[in-house]
Amino acid sequence: MATIKSSMASGENIYLRGFGTFLLKKRAAKIGRNISKNTTVKIPAHMIPFFKPAKEFVEEVTTKVKVK
Repeated sequence: MATIKSSMASGENIYLRGFGTFLLKKRAAKIGRNISKNTTVKIPAHMIPFFKPAKEFVEEVTTKVKVK
């Protein structure tokens, strides 16, 4: 996990065949609101980590885990 975190912090995507992909997504800059002070706040563009499970992983989980 530490290797994945450090690799993503340096801007790399991680691909684990049969499990999924750890990607970085760019969030655009936007204007937010501070409701308690009734002011606008500029939120700068930033990158967030994102996990996309592999097709095989999703299929295995959906077939073996029953909904209660």
